[in-house]
Amino acid sequence: MMLCNFSEFRYKEVINVRSGTRLGYVCDAQFQSPEGRITALIVPGKPRYLGLFGREDDYILPWECISRIGEDIILVESDHGIRRGKSAPKRWFS
Repeated sequence: MMLCNFSEFRYKEVINVRSGTRLGYVCDAQFQSPEGRITALIVPGKPRYLGLFGREDDYILPWECISRIGEDIILVESDHGIRRGKSAPKRWFS
């Protein structure tokens, strides 16, 4: 069993095993409250035209799609589970 801090996820590259696509690096996670269970990892979309026109939609990777977390890589295995969209806005106070 490998122990890992969430801050270490930012340095792990995410790869879709089915297509061989390199999705990028984890930037955020979605948690289910109050259990504190991780429901999805978020990988930012690729920059558009040298970053001058923003980014593509983020990859939102449900936890069920993650097949393996290694020392320096996260393998995702899904054709339909990977969604594209903007992650929910951060709310510090409800």
